[in-house]
Amino acid sequence: MKQLPRFIIRREDIDENHVARIDGDEMRHLRDAARLRPGSAIRLLDQFNREYVGRIERFSGDAAFVRLLGDACQAVIPYRLTIAAALIKGPRMDFLVEKAAELGVHELVPLMTARSVLHDPGRERLARWERLAAAAAKQSLGARQMIIRPPTTLAELNEAPATGLRLVCEIGGAPLIGLRQLRATRDILLACGPEGGFNAEEGAMMRAAGFIPVGLAPNRLRAETAVIAAASIVVAQLWEAARDQA
Repeated sequence: MKQLPRFIIRREDIDENHVARIDGDEMRHLRDAARLRPGSAIRLLDQFNREYVGRIERFSGDAAFVRLLGDACQAVIPYRLTIAAALIKGPRMDFLVEKAAELGVHELVPLMTARSVLHDPGRERLARWERLAAAAAKQSLGARQMIIRPPTTLAELNEAPATGLRLVCEIGGAPLIGLRQLRATRDILLACGPEGGFNAEEGAMMRAAGFIPVGLAPNRLRAETAVIAAASIVVAQLWEAARDQA
């Protein structure tokens, strides 16, 4: 069955009469690219990961107005995957953000490391990553939008309370595929370093903080490739475990 097209809204754009206002880029996509018209059924996803089904009532100026049909629903995702990814330059970080969001990563923490060539992405770049994550959730029909956290130092990451399994990608680590601990938890923090990896001091800090070294392949991977490969492996294994336990 064909999926209804989906658009991103803000919860505050829904009025007391259960009518949602869509404007800006989403409005242009709805009207000009998707060529939807009054009467068309669509889905809407807000910033709290609640999804609505609605029907376009009318266009007025630069906005579309959508009548919501029934209550919002919120998908239950059987895991929480946070990836702490070392900051890398330019479009490669954009690519990393987009693909992590498509794969179903819950949170992305831009990580400042000794070998990072970028340390302060700035507000505009963070806003761009948030837009990329929202667009990826829409395109991939993901059940939630990936959260972009503020840039974080490795010390701050290590000091955060450990509530689940902590993993760090490292050449020579135990193969991530088939890692038994993944099937016993639903809360994972996975750290991936910059080009050249974490230095020796950082690696020692992470092991002291409870991170388990895991490997992805016998060859060296680019930073963005490592994130995508690791997220793919973890998400696939978590879904398989959830299916087996259902």
